[in-house]
Amino acid sequence: MRVLLVGAGGVGTAISKIAARRSFFDHMVIADYDASRAEAAVTALGESGSRFSAARVDASDQEAVVDLLRQKHCDVLVNATDPRFVMPLFEAALSAGTHYLDMAMSLSFPHPERPYEECGIKLGDAQFARAARWKAAGKLALVGVGVEPGLSDVFARYAADELFDEIEEIGVRDGANLTVDGYDFAPSFSIWTTIEECLNPPVIWEKDRGWFTTAPFSEPEVFDFPEGIGPVECVNVEHEEVLLIPRWVDAERVTFKYGLGDEFIDTLKTLHKLGLDRTEKVTLPSGAEVSPRDVVAACLPDPATLGERMRGKTCAGTWVKGTREGRAREVYLYHVVDNQWSMAEYGSQAVVWQTAVNPVIALELLANGTWVGTGILGAEAFAPQPFLDLLTAYGAPWGMRDQ
Repeated sequence: MRVLLVGAGGVGTAISKIAARRSFFDHMVIADYDASRAEAAVTALGESGSRFSAARVDASDQEAVVDLLRQKHCDVLVNATDPRFVMPLFEAALSAGTHYLDMAMSLSFPHPERPYEECGIKLGDAQFARAARWKAAGKLALVGVGVEPGLSDVFARYAADELFDEIEEIGVRDGANLTVDGYDFAPSFSIWTTIEECLNPPVIWEKDRGWFTTAPFSEPEVFDFPEGIGPVECVNVEHEEVLLIPRWVDAERVTFKYGLGDEFIDTLKTLHKLGLDRTEKVTLPSGAEVSPRDVVAACLPDPATLGERMRGKTCAGTWVKGTREGRAREVYLYHVVDNQWSMAEYGSQAVVWQTAVNPVIALELLANGTWVGTGILGAEAFAPQPFLDLLTAYGAPWGMRDQ
């Protein structure tokens, strides 16, 4: 397998570090708009970087990506950029005749009149609209395969296959006790993506109603996270699992809630009030045109550089409620990463490392023929046990708690 990895930020760099320890691929090209970032990612691998090379590419330039895929004879494109670039990269892979993998799906757009009741354009709609073309081409677009979405979806399929006869609700629950020394506000993941997720109307799935929306930060609940993280208040946030899981897993209800904290929520609300969450460019008195959201991102520290200042653990997991052999059951399937461990072992902070390990596992399952498919599929469309076995083999075991 020859891989084109587009995006040499925190997650892309962590992907390369994890992949360098595995033998399932022949070569990986790390490409970025900033060639120096791609080169730095290769250099950081040291002696283990012999199967890697660097390239420059503009992720928004579909033809340039097609040319690079063909020039480097790649079999699969891995998208480690933010969601703005999903569609040009997704289309480039199809045009070049390669497989495709991403961790976040095409952007949503709220309903113009009833944003907190009805869906407009949902996450992934633009991609699923092209499913027939991918299937006809005999190629696979494996979408939403980070940690959330991704591992959380694998957990959902595992619960349906192994733990429950009937499922009442699948609820992805994400929480952490991470702190960053020296910063009052320093998101551990891309602020561009965080704003997109948290300020868009959250989506909920119910079998008798389908997909519908609610207000941002609605339905707060306190969820007790394992391994010392403890109780964290979680709220509804827009996320891909709610759009993916119901396509392949039978459940009465699917939700996603994120532990953000009051201060984080208040900051996001303030950005929205000031219009600083906008992506449309504004004209400055100097005549320069800038996107307010890009300015916010530029003013905050790069999440990939926060590892040395970060303390604590992050937890991603899937809570499932239903019945087994006529008895009520609730479980929480989870994955915890301690920042001290991920920094010592890989030099990557916990949140980006936890995101990055899952697409590498998926690539390995595709390379060895364990996961096979065509069209547009999520992780829950495949057998979950091989994925979970590899997660443990990679040194990052998962857990399960009966609630």
